Amino acid sequence: MRRRAGRYLLRTNLTESDPAKLGECYLRLVAVEEAFKTLKGDPSIRPIYHQHEHRIEAYIFIAFLAYCLRITRGHRLKHLAPGLTTRSVLAKFSAVQMIDVRIPTSDGRELALTRYPRPEPDLKLLLEQLGLTLPAQPPPKITVAQAATATSL
Repeated sequence: MRRRAGRYLLRTNLTESDPAKLGECYLRLVAVEEAFKTLKGDPSIRPIYHQHEHRIEAYIFIAFLAYCLRITRGHRLKHLAPGLTTRSVLAKFSAVQMIDVRIPTSDGRELALTRYPRPEPDLKLLLEQLGLTLPAQPPPKITVAQAATATSL
């Protein structure tokens, strides 16, 4: 692609004669490439080897699902939270993490609370805009303290 006098020159093997449709195809190609780039950018899900056919097929399937999710999320954001990108929304939601709070009791047991922190005001606003709610906090669990079980073994 070359830029000439404010216009783009696309070279293609497609036989479509309408320039608007060719431009639309090109923009879709850019979106697909961005989805693959997003998927490859996350090292925790990036496959290391593509030497076996089943791994290649699995990678293509995951990439396709990532693309579908990205497009769906983008359309939803366009209507509910215009101006936000899917990447910025994911960055906001990455602040929501589950933590385990363990409180020892006087009788040797342990109170385990799995919790997520209260969302910051900007995340709370985003949740409202998207019509989402965080799930209820899980109930506390009372377990035998790990120290007590380690000494009895």
